[in-house]
Amino acid sequence: VAKASMGHIRDLPKKNMGVKIDDLSFTPTYSLIPDRRKIIDDLRAAVKQADNVYLATDPDREGEAIAWHLIAAAKIDSKKIKRVVFHEITKDAVQHAFDNPREVDHNLVSAQQARRILDRLVGYELSPVLWKKVRKGLSAGRVQSLAVKLVIEREIEHNDFVPREYWSISATLLKDKLDKIVFEAKLTAIEGLGKDLGLDNEQNTQAVLSDIGNAEFNVKNVTKKQTTRKPPPPFITSTLQQDASRKFRFTASNTMRVAQQLYEGLDLGAEGSAGLITYMRTDSTNVAKSAIIETTEFIKNQYGEKYLLPKPRVYKTKVKGAQEAHEAIRPTSIFNTPEKIKKHLSNDQYRLYKLIWNRMICTQMPDALFDQTKLEISANGKSGKEYVFASVGTVLKFDGYRTVYMESDDDAKDVLDDKNKLPNLDKGDDLDCSNISKDQHFTEAPPLYTEATLIKLLEEKGIGRPSTYAAIMTVIQDRYYVQKTNNRFVSTKLGRVVNTLLTQHFADTLNVGFTAKLEADLDEIASGEKEWVPVIKEFYVPFHDLIKKSETGVERVPRSEIDEESSEVCEACERPMVIKVGRYGRFLSCSGFPECKTARPIVVVLEVNCPECASKLVEKQRRGRGNKTFYGCSGYPECNFATNRKPISEPCPECTGLLVMWGKDRARCVKCSYKGTVKQDEKTTELIEVTS
Repeated sequence: VAKASMGHIRDLPKKNMGVKIDDLSFTPTYSLIPDRRKIIDDLRAAVKQADNVYLATDPDREGEAIAWHLIAAAKIDSKKIKRVVFHEITKDAVQHAFDNPREVDHNLVSAQQARRILDRLVGYELSPVLWKKVRKGLSAGRVQSLAVKLVIEREIEHNDFVPREYWSISATLLKDKLDKIVFEAKLTAIEGLGKDLGLDNEQNTQAVLSDIGNAEFNVKNVTKKQTTRKPPPPFITSTLQQDASRKFRFTASNTMRVAQQLYEGLDLGAEGSAGLITYMRTDSTNVAKSAIIETTEFIKNQYGEKYLLPKPRVYKTKVKGAQEAHEAIRPTSIFNTPEKIKKHLSNDQYRLYKLIWNRMICTQMPDALFDQTKLEISANGKSGKEYVFASVGTVLKFDGYRTVYMESDDDAKDVLDDKNKLPNLDKGDDLDCSNISKDQHFTEAPPLYTEATLIKLLEEKGIGRPSTYAAIMTVIQDRYYVQKTNNRFVSTKLGRVVNTLLTQHFADTLNVGFTAKLEADLDEIASGEKEWVPVIKEFYVPFHDLIKKSETGVERVPRSEIDEESSEVCEACERPMVIKVGRYGRFLSCSGFPECKTARPIVVVLEVNCPECASKLVEKQRRGRGNKTFYGCSGYPECNFATNRKPISEPCPECTGLLVMWGKDRARCVKCSYKGTVKQDEKTTELIEVTS
């Protein structure tokens, strides 16, 4: 008999801390989660009838802790207990796990318990400080508050950035007037100067142009070499979230939701149900030997001998504290190609599966090879100075792994793409110059974080772990400490106020180094190198002292510093309305509160008509956990049209129906079967806020 616990069945109580702190033993008190009581009753009944009880929860700390809680909650006799672990839901993997059961790993349980208690201590002691000093209902967290701080620090750096002017000089050259290959070369060196060419204003740049005048250009040096680019490693949780964000605009939580579906298994028709990927919460790039052999066989059959490696490629995990017993995220069978099973998958499932499948295939394919030619070109100015121009041409010689997968990056450009073809030239060849131009540039501010780049930073800093990244991204937005603008994080006024208070008074415990050390401590608890109580005590004692000092040492933040301004006026007293954040998201409130209690919701109107009644569509927040955004008719309740997908003002080219976004740059019609590529226009992205 197989039974599901549906995740956690016990947790710390909601109405009190549930952790004993007076004697610093940090003994937790767990209680059954209310809506799991019937599940526990069923499990207890099943356990009594069983000779053996196999606990097959997820293969990570969280799963180990769930197994441990199940033993207590279901009152399982220790003689019956067998813990089984598998990283993919396939017949062979599950059978192997049941043939080789083990005991519950109490080190992993302790690590999960320590994290849960640490987060409870911070939440229960730090959040009330915000209630007293800022506003009721706010929350603070050990990692979420640090993530908000990082967003704000980057935003300040971005906004305070002062662009620096600089100029470049380019020459348009060709071998001779009959040659059809025209190329550009940029000025890189001036005789008598170092790396700084002094081209920081137009006057200096024009002086150089005048000196070059009608100079003759000739090839000073030709350097040819072969460059390679190695394929990236197989996906781990963070890199999957990053790539899905870049390529599909998936949020981290959406990526994990779809990955969970692929892991748990889907109906493949005649083949039955099968788990399609290995466990998706991992920080290890290890791959099973059997999977590498299978991948190599597929490459040989599908792509031929030239795409085979002489020996398998093995990647070294770079994430500190990675659990090497785990595997990377890969297909459970490489022979389940994306196209073969496409008809059984939703669009999101197909795209994510194909991304994982392509990435795994590319890891066992050869490097991409490029022939790179660098030209150094000399021109003597009227003053006698030598001016050196350079041009680099890169030609793909062998695509290697790029036949199936191309990397992407949020804020970097691929420097190996073939964008500048060069003619065959030798040292000493003369060149014709058809034009010399100058261009003005300004240095750019560091970009604001996307979900992908913020997750990457957290991973690099050792903050959070695979199971926490998606939750962090969700929480900091649900608390309205940050929001997205053009897919990049910006802080809210509330977020800045809370961050200022926390960084001023709790800087020692809410910083990158301290938080990363705690993560490392948790890893050492998991490996049995440390006991969990001393780790918590080392954190809690100084943290609690700061909490006590805050009662008198922290001033209350004036309400005017928290509320956001609006252009609306209260219809009752004609005072300005301000934007507040409540249980169900943002709303408008009279600035005269509590004397005037006028309030109304914010409605965001799109310049898109409802497909059923031609009224304007509006953006709304769905009440409940997460306050999800949806789009509905402004004529509600007379018209109840609604969609979770963002509408587009451009009509369907086949039926003129309503198009909605379906991924990063794809759209589909809500009326017919049309799917296609589309660009979001200003009418869609620049929304108008009004009240109702």
